Parts: sequence; structure tokens; C-alpha cells
Amino acid sequence: MAIEKVSTILGMADKAKTSVLAFNCTDYSTIKCVVDVAEELKKPVICMLYPEHAADKYWTNPRIFAETVQSVAKNAYVPVGIHLDHCTSFDYMVAAIRDGFDSVMFDGSMLPVEENVRKTREVVRVAKALGAAVEAELGRVGFADNMRDQADADLYTRPEVAAKFCEESGCSSVAVAIGSAHGFYKETPKLDIERLKAINAATDVPLVLHGGSGIPDAQLDVAFREGINKFNVGTEYFYLYYQTMQKFCAEGRPDFFDLQLVVQDALRAYLRKKMLLCKMTV
Repeated sequence: MAIEKVSTILGMADKAKTSVLAFNCTDYSTIKCVVDVAEELKKPVICMLYPEHAADKYWTNPRIFAETVQSVAKNAYVPVGIHLDHCTSFDYMVAAIRDGFDSVMFDGSMLPVEENVRKTREVVRVAKALGAAVEAELGRVGFADNMRDQADADLYTRPEVAAKFCEESGCSSVAVAIGSAHGFYKETPKLDIERLKAINAATDVPLVLHGGSGIPDAQLDVAFREGINKFNVGTEYFYLYYQTMQKFCAEGRPDFFDLQLVVQDALRAYLRKKMLLCKMTV
């Protein structure tokens, strides 16, 4: 199957009543390990690029990222998607689509709802013409170091607002706020599953859960059954990369090429456990 449209992968997950895992990646090692383990476990998967990780000071950009994923996945038998994570720049998203991304996220969650609808609709209009899907965000999925972002139900997505938002914006999927947050949690999150059920009943697009590092697996199992079709993971994955490098260097091991192998071994071991959360095989 190799590279597959993200919208198709999410449709498969929705039909199977589970979630595909989407991993933020930055380089060859993070991408290759995701694809290799997906192939090993026969799981669909999505590789995501966060625009701030593609700044001029870093090695990658959307074109290089898309080409790397395409190259690594060209002989894969599982569907592999390419997605642009949180973005607010219209021009950046259009350029990314032209560079090989068939799915982009416009994050208007900090805007008033009507403005979020309007700007999302503008992105959808152009993306659709270019053959791409658009993930939106409604409600505030903030940062885990701010307990209010995680625990304040007033910031969560409201089902009736979600229904109107999805219809008027034309988004292909929507990230919802139900108690998760980005980064490492100060306290164990408690997802609002009843709210998720209501949002899922009120909308007809795949739902996305951000802030995937640290949510207990038991909660995720339920959330996936109740409507989450795309689950984003980044912080855990990157931190493991850093920890492994740090340990390797502290041991005084000088070989750079051995470092890459050690890092990839650690990432694959993590991914083998994480990807089992997806109950679908292909």
C-alpha cells in the first residue's frame, strides 16, 4: 500500500472503531522506525511534521520530510500517511501540500469560533482543490504544564458547537478537547468520555486526540472505541530519542554510527508497545 491518503486511513480506522497512531517525526531515524514497526505489526500509521521543527535552523523542511517518508515507505505493505501538524499559516499549508502532504492541520483553536470556521473554510477550499484534507481544532488542547488547560471543562469542545463547526467549515477531521494537553502531564489526565460520545454522535467526521504522551492505555482503549480515529504522539517519542543519546554519550561511546543504531533500537521497542493501541491490522 505504501503512501496512502490520510483521509483514507482515518476512514479505515473509523470503520474498525479504533484509532490510527500519528507520530511527530523529525529525521530519518524517527521516520524509519515508525514505518518499520508499522510494517512489522501490520498497522496503518501516520508520520507528522510540526512546522516549528522545520525552521531554517533545523535540517528538514516540508519537501525533504515528505520525500523521506515516501522513500522509506515505498516498499511498505501497510498504509503510511503524511500529515502537517499544527499550522496557522495559509501559505505554509499550501506550500506543504504542493511538497507532498495530502493532509494539513489548520489550528484556529485560539480564535473565536466564527473566525475559526471562516479561516478553516478558506483552507479547506484551497486544499480540496489541490487534493488534500484539512484537520481543524475546536476547543483548547493546551499545554500539560498548565493544569487549567488540562482540567478546565469550560475549555473543552462542546458537542453542539462541534456539529455546527464541522458542517460550516467543511473540515475532513477535527481535533477535540476532552481533557488532554500537549507535553508531559503534572497529573494523570482523565478524559471526558461522555463528552467524547456526545461529540461523536453530533458529528460525522473522524475525531482526533492530541496530547498523547502520558494518557493511560485503559482510557485510550475506551476513547478509541468511542470515536477517536487519529491519536497524536510526539513528546514521549522525542524525549526517548534524547534520553537514549544522553545515556550513550555518558557511557563514553565514541562511534556516531553506533549511536544511530542504539537510538533506533530504543525507538522501535517503544513503538512496538505504543502501536498495539491500534486494534486494526492490514
